[in-house]
Amino acid sequence: MTDETTIVPLLEPREGIPPVIEDPAELARVVRAFAEGTGPVAVDAERASGYRYSSRAYLVQLRRAGAGSALIDPVRCPDLSELDAALAGAEVVLHAASQDLPCLAELGFRPRALFDTELAGRLLGYERVGLGMMVENVLGLRLEKGHSAADWSTRPLPEDWLRYAALDVEVLIELRDVLYGQLEAAGKLAWAQEEFASVLAHRSPGPRADPWRRTSGIHKVRSLRGLAVVRELWTLRDSLAREADLAPGRVLPDSAIVAAALELPRTTKTLTEIPAFTGRSARRHLRDWLAAISRARGLPESQLPQPSTPGDGPPPANRWMDRDPAAARRLAAARTAVAALADEHHMPTENLLQPDAVRRLTWEPPAVLDDVTIAARLRELGAREWQITLTAHPLADALASLEVSGGA
Repeated sequence: MTDETTIVPLLEPREGIPPVIEDPAELARVVRAFAEGTGPVAVDAERASGYRYSSRAYLVQLRRAGAGSALIDPVRCPDLSELDAALAGAEVVLHAASQDLPCLAELGFRPRALFDTELAGRLLGYERVGLGMMVENVLGLRLEKGHSAADWSTRPLPEDWLRYAALDVEVLIELRDVLYGQLEAAGKLAWAQEEFASVLAHRSPGPRADPWRRTSGIHKVRSLRGLAVVRELWTLRDSLAREADLAPGRVLPDSAIVAAALELPRTTKTLTEIPAFTGRSARRHLRDWLAAISRARGLPESQLPQPSTPGDGPPPANRWMDRDPAAARRLAAARTAVAALADEHHMPTENLLQPDAVRRLTWEPPAVLDDVTIAARLRELGAREWQITLTAHPLADALASLEVSGGA
């Protein structure tokens, strides 16, 4: 841990704020410069989460030894495939890579080799793994993080935002180098490399079934008719938000959807008595909202949504003791074993073994509880080889011991 008195504020990029690349000729010069650079490439992307419907990038930042830093406007330069080809052999350094890889892929930029500084921090047992805290604790430098939640679709981008963006990649390679050494010293480098490869290989699942069921506060809606209102309003809101490229909550907040589902208003007057429908964006579509509620009110009983739909996995863990006490005891034993191992190796339990894998393993365990069968089941559940090597035997031992004692 770095002493507070030795922390140095990082206020300006070393070469100043680079100009924003906005046309193909400027982008071509950046591609040449980065192709001629050496070593890893630090990359970051800024989105407009909470402001826009899409998850596209509105600024891409890069830095490499010999090339300096670059800021690219992907609205004006939406094709980074030439940059991707030029850097095909380079390791790309990202912080929390899973957040940025999808929007970079939309631009044609797909790293072949990765170093994720956030994930490295987790494996090394750092308690706080945000970029600012990692830079502070590892390098003794303080980043200004005031614009992380800004609307990066804004044009033109203010100078202080560009400074912030450039600083985000300013010392990312230095951070990577120190963490690499720490992983090597801790005997965790091979683990990290497996994790990085897994992040790169991950493919997003298809669209979620019934995404409207994730409306915040939906647990308050007890009637099937009310759930139909949630479904109709959510679907309409999603369509309007997509068309306008606005974050859905800026079109209509979840609280408004839930309130309408509880009160079932019949007129514009009663609808506008719900406070969340009085915002400017919500008022623009009052007739549409009321029509959606009316559709839900008119549905026959057979078309009303059910309280929940069964998933493909085990039920929530808090219901296990009632539904299957033996499974609940297996889960408790497995969690204890994984927690002890995670503590031994100084990392969060969820990074040692995914909680979903532990739940699925213990809800429907293999018939034979030995190292080989547990390892095979963990592999089926997506665990990495390093995780299997560490956890298969302790889990088999914990579950077998429970069975012998009569607890399972």
